[in-house]
Amino acid sequence: MKRYINSAFIYAIFAMIGGVFYREFTKFNNFEMKTTLSVIHTHYFMLGMMFFLLLVVLEKDFSFSNQKTGRILIVYHIGLNLTALMFAVRGIAQVLCAGLSGGMNAAISGFAGIGHILLGTGIILLLIQIRRSVAGFKNE
Repeated sequence: MKRYINSAFIYAIFAMIGGVFYREFTKFNNFEMKTTLSVIHTHYFMLGMMFFLLLVVLEKDFSFSNQKTGRILIVYHIGLNLTALMFAVRGIAQVLCAGLSGGMNAAISGFAGIGHILLGTGIILLLIQIRRSVAGFKNE
């Protein structure tokens, strides 16, 4: 549970940094349009901090953690941080009005997609693990 609480704390800090960076970077560059920088804050709060705080509660009730959990959460961490990084890359390019080549645009979208796939995979594998630890599903 301590690892979950520490992860929640770290993601809360990342969320705040993302929010401040979005606000200050767009203000400094006099940018008033929509940018993907705005979603870094919410992604880190919800998929980072809130997700791991929920895991604390679930661990306390169901004791689902085992050796697989660490590997699953590595996939989840990579997915979340890769997604946020690609939001930052695309958002900075939007704010700076940097013309991205077709290949660069596709690469950013591709890496963001891989991040989302890893996030989804981590969530599904973790839910399966939690489901198996719940009393009624152990034998299935």
